[in-house]
Amino acid sequence: MAEHADLKLNELAATLGATLKTHGACLALAESCTGGMVAAAITSIAGSSAWFDRGFVTYSNAAKMEMLDVAESTLNRYGAVSEHTATEMAIGALQHSAANISGSITGIAGPDGGSLEKPVGTVCFAWAGVNIQPTTETCLFHGDRNAIRQQAAIHLMAGFLAILNAQA
Repeated sequence: MAEHADLKLNELAATLGATLKTHGACLALAESCTGGMVAAAITSIAGSSAWFDRGFVTYSNAAKMEMLDVAESTLNRYGAVSEHTATEMAIGALQHSAANISGSITGIAGPDGGSLEKPVGTVCFAWAGVNIQPTTETCLFHGDRNAIRQQAAIHLMAGFLAILNAQA
């Protein structure tokens, strides 16, 4: 299963890269629970520097605030795992990069940290861009920590492809 997910990540990264290049777009990422997994998949593609500017791994709330300008009030009111926080992360990645499209992931990969309201596997996403209204989504993934992280990484890249292909 892990090998299949790794292959899927690499295939999606290659497809995303080609699509970004076709659109003349440049990407920035803000990752929390995936710890840079999306950035690692993207930078495994030769030539990715043509369409990938940077990634932020902001695991702590302090990092989210310092690096991406996530408001402390957002974290206090909605929590780190929320669409509100994901939106501010994606916007912050845009503002602190040369990219024109960004995405973020924040979630609970487990095995601990879940609650009744936000069980393990809850992951929030946001996509934003210059002339792209921010969009968000929350998913509940299943499996162990690695499986949840891989599913989240795949979902973020698939979301980018959907947004870019809708603009074609």
